Amino acid sequence: MGMLQRFENRLEQMVSGAFAKAFRSAVQPVEVAAALQREIDNSAQILSRNRRLVPNQFHVELSPQDHERLAPYSSTLTQELTEMLRDHADEQSYLFTGPISIRFDERSDLSTGRFRVRSAALAKVTPASEGSVTDTAVRRANVILEVNGMRHPLDPPGIVVGRGTDADLRINDPGVSRRHAEIRVHANDRTGTQVSVVDLGSTNGMLVNGSKAQQATLDDGATIKIGNTMMTVRFLPQSGAGNGRGDGGV
Repeated sequence: MGMLQRFENRLEQMVSGAFAKAFRSAVQPVEVAAALQREIDNSAQILSRNRRLVPNQFHVELSPQDHERLAPYSSTLTQELTEMLRDHADEQSYLFTGPISIRFDERSDLSTGRFRVRSAALAKVTPASEGSVTDTAVRRANVILEVNGMRHPLDPPGIVVGRGTDADLRINDPGVSRRHAEIRVHANDRTGTQVSVVDLGSTNGMLVNGSKAQQATLDDGATIKIGNTMMTVRFLPQSGAGNGRGDGGV
């Protein structure tokens, strides 16, 4: 029995006949399952002979009619699709960078029975001292680092970003070294806050604003890519104080 058939059988056992009736002339759950499998197969990036990196966040876009029909069953369907993707990843030696997330979104440009899948590989991001980064700390910061939906304050003297447990900001991305890069922060009464980034001898290097760099000064909106993870530096306006942006760039 194939994986998609097993998925369909499990789903039938968990929901009532109303589920099949709701999807009789619309998007079928097994079609979504097959599309998710194809998405990770087509997006797999080779890490080594037996390891390939695949997306872990998925958006299934549906027509308004299909989205309305699916809504009562979305929780059950998400659980089953997640389990199916884990099984498929185990069989194919795929590696997810973080927890699997599946969302169903309504799109007015789609007609009934049609859907599309969008995906991204987003690594789990964890401060070294979990719970220490509060909303208040972020609001008080002059500069923050945005990465995979998380906002981390950048205070002097800065932070080390990497995959290892001794990094100040841990990113569970196989393409990131244990101590990949250091983001340095220097506060000066005259020039304001200056921010720079230095590669710490990583295996895969880094891109700053799309260009390979060993070190660079960072302005507001500057991007740093390490592994498959993109980070963005944001300078926040402070009441009664200068903006403190660094001058220069890559």
